[in-house]
Amino acid sequence: MSLCSLSSPQSISLFSKPFNGDKPASVSLSSRVRASADVPDFLSADWLESRRKRPFGPRLNFSAEEAVQYQLDALKYNDQPRQDYGIEVMYRFAGFDPFERSTYFGPFFDLGQFERFRRIFHHSSYRVLLGHKERQTLSSLWVKENRFKQRVWIRGTRPEEEEIFQFTMFQRVGGSWDGYWLTESLLHDGDSLSGGVAY
Repeated sequence: MSLCSLSSPQSISLFSKPFNGDKPASVSLSSRVRASADVPDFLSADWLESRRKRPFGPRLNFSAEEAVQYQLDALKYNDQPRQDYGIEVMYRFAGFDPFERSTYFGPFFDLGQFERFRRIFHHSSYRVLLGHKERQTLSSLWVKENRFKQRVWIRGTRPEEEEIFQFTMFQRVGGSWDGYWLTESLLHDGDSLSGGVAY
């Protein structure tokens, strides 16, 4: 199958001088290159729409402050569009290795399974974050160029339910998450898990 015509009244020369005394090759201005039907299309027709529907989580263009705010927004509307969706978002932002015990909540916990992570958020000291009514940033601190801490006051849905939490964010260097801000820890201001928690 020919992709373009080589001789036409409306043609231009590819060479300024004839090659080996032959007539110079020419390409038609009116011809257009068409893709062959047998060339595979690596992107599906609904690729752009599927990218818009991808699960919410860390993005390369988020700053540390934005990453904290997006996580808090997800927890505020925790059960939208489905139950515990906000906790799923938190799990995507979590920067721990799922195969090692983590200090994400302070004490060492095995958080590799989402269900264990989810149960801690339903513990009495962390449940104030779920569906909270009001929040205020108390302080922010750049510990290093790639480490950020923010303390946040939260007012829950239950009467007199107020708690303070500290987010520690770090920017991953190297690997597939290079440049992304992830949550190293979310700590309750106080000894909230001293009595233990069944997770």
